[in-house]
Amino acid sequence: MKKEVKTSMDGLEIGMHVARLDKPWIKTPYALQGITIKNDEDIQRLRHYCSYVYVDIEQGTTPDPRFWVLREGPKSYTKTRKTAANTKLSHTPEAHNEYTALRKTSYENTTQIDIELDAAGAAYEKFREDFQYVLSSLQDSNDFDLNALNESISGVVDSIIRNPGAMTLISKLKQLDNYSYSRSLGTSIWCATFGRHLGLEKKDVESLALGGLLLDVGKSSVPLQLLKKPDKLTPDETKLVRSHVDISIRMLSCSSRKSLQEKLPMDVLQMVATHHERADGSGYPQGLSCDDIPIFGRIAGIVDSFDAMTSERPYVSSGALAPHEAIAELYELRGALFQAELVEQFIQTVGLYPTGSLIELNTGEVGAIIAVNGLRRLRPSIMLLLDRHKEPLDQFRYIDLSQTGEELSVARGLPRGACGIDMKEIFL
Repeated sequence: MKKEVKTSMDGLEIGMHVARLDKPWIKTPYALQGITIKNDEDIQRLRHYCSYVYVDIEQGTTPDPRFWVLREGPKSYTKTRKTAANTKLSHTPEAHNEYTALRKTSYENTTQIDIELDAAGAAYEKFREDFQYVLSSLQDSNDFDLNALNESISGVVDSIIRNPGAMTLISKLKQLDNYSYSRSLGTSIWCATFGRHLGLEKKDVESLALGGLLLDVGKSSVPLQLLKKPDKLTPDETKLVRSHVDISIRMLSCSSRKSLQEKLPMDVLQMVATHHERADGSGYPQGLSCDDIPIFGRIAGIVDSFDAMTSERPYVSSGALAPHEAIAELYELRGALFQAELVEQFIQTVGLYPTGSLIELNTGEVGAIIAVNGLRRLRPSIMLLLDRHKEPLDQFRYIDLSQTGEELSVARGLPRGACGIDMKEIFL
């Protein structure tokens, strides 16, 4: 099956292969069905007859995603920002149908989290090493071995399908000092975990994981001192940082043309191109809104925001939010910056107290969330660490609140490092 991109005429470049027009070929002077653009005259001729065309990216240059037409119909590709961020927006019935159509598979945990942790740890390490190689390859030759990366992603997704709690816990505990690098790994794992919850087929879960990993590869071309700047960015600096989306797409489009073994899926490229778009039109780089944003882009926007909120960001002085605080903030943004249905499903995915969170029980005891129970999100599985006097237990105790009486419950979430607890020391 051909891989075609519907693009506006502003996106045409020499080297592109136009496979289809917005009208029958017979209604144009072209003798053949399908042309490769060889010069500016070819572009001007196409402009004369067409409003948009379909470009075959396997036979020529990939159009810049800024000029992709992501929806059928006559509306202009240039969008106007419609509403303020605090205004609740409604998606069209088509967006709702697209969302509900995602649900195809029902997954059940097939391993216990304590058994899955070793396999998850091994899969994570291979994933981390392969991603490091990808970054080096992109910087050195603007290409990378997609097959090898897909193999490590498949291992991560297999673990997530067996029991998602193990991989999310490993990811949380193994966060590295390199902000962008750790965020890429964490976003990828949350994207795959969200895809599992939504019931996507494994190949789509893997596409989400791949897209989540590659969202910010273009940041390698942004000055490091700017990415690490502790103060608020100036307008010019913000513009430069935001350019990473266009840089990412150009890098990945070029790589997908070079690789002889396999191409990047189109939904992955669109996911990278649109993960900073927002439902109210306030995002970038295209200012898309609501269901003009592809479904994988909508998913990535939610996940990327959550992972950013819970990570230490160089230019955010308030530091990382506790996971339950980030969940509360996302909930407030539902129907404004993000599709409400997807936000609510993401909250179901991670739980009100996500894996790796520190919590205090109504007894005063302190523990860490090690698994979210699918049908009872307020009744997670906990590793108790401190007694009610906040003294370390001689032996940590495992409690599944979904199997206990209602007299024991989570009273509140605690900030990272509360009571002097170092999660890495305990679990790694």
